[in-house]
Amino acid sequence: MAFALRKRGPRSFERAADGSMTLIEHVRELRDRLFRASLAIVVGLIVGFFLAQPAFNLLKEPYCSLPDATDALGNCRSFLQLSPADGFILKLKLALWIGLIVGAPVWLYQLWAFIAPGLHRHERKWAYVFVAIAAPLFAGGAVLAYLVVDKGLAFLLEAGVTGLSTQLEVTRYISFVTNMILLFGVAFEFPLILLMLNFTGVASARRLLSWWRAVIFISFAFAAIATPDPGPFGMTLLALSLSLLYFVAVGVAFLNDKRRGRGKDVYAGLDDDEVSPLEHDPEPVEAGQRVDATAPVGAPDPIAPPAPIERRYDDMT
Repeated sequence: MAFALRKRGPRSFERAADGSMTLIEHVRELRDRLFRASLAIVVGLIVGFFLAQPAFNLLKEPYCSLPDATDALGNCRSFLQLSPADGFILKLKLALWIGLIVGAPVWLYQLWAFIAPGLHRHERKWAYVFVAIAAPLFAGGAVLAYLVVDKGLAFLLEAGVTGLSTQLEVTRYISFVTNMILLFGVAFEFPLILLMLNFTGVASARRLLSWWRAVIFISFAFAAIATPDPGPFGMTLLALSLSLLYFVAVGVAFLNDKRRGRGKDVYAGLDDDEVSPLEHDPEPVEAGQRVDATAPVGAPDPIAPPAPIERRYDDMT
């Protein structure tokens, strides 16, 4: 892993044509970039510590929107806390999640700055495109999970033997909601894998479309196994969303194949037993020099190449 880089200062590196970084210099650069990324996450953690309470109020809203989750005065029922430290630990967890989101531009840039020098120009271009698509897809999956999590809670509480008036434990409830959001966000990145296979030439759009039965089956199986909500709402919505995104990705793959001219049959107008025409344009050959018939026998041919000189190996000395 030798990049053509040159060290400008104690902590900055740039491309150069006259030298390569050693392994120690790569380790030092990795250390510096990890330090900057960690510093950004720590700053985000401090910001998230003050935003943890609004974030908690936002995450408990799906439970509070249930019809039987409020008391007679219209206030949301409080959660159950089993340990005195559970509230503080939960606040730190929420602050860490917020810190990762707030510091994402910095630590993502540090990761990209360490990887980018080893990529070609067209690889960097496609990396920009895929990152620009991945972020909205993840956000869309997270929003969809937040909108559907109340339906899953209502089904689970109604299907149980204790009823909707059950008091929930706070850490398990927050883990349930955050796992739903994370799972939906990661699952929505599935179309990027298909587009990567198509844009790199591994699979054509017709090949991707031929997988539709297997993709739909795998989508429902994945949603049934991975979704923390065993109810039908979250599982069905996630499977339908993955199937829809699959067909959207196949449509984009067809446009990409059309743009690159893939799938055109060279012998489309020929029968099975018909010989394809050959476009052969022979080059004209000029006539050679005429041979003089009156020349004496043994005379050298004026157009023939000279005969090689035979020499013994001992003549080279």
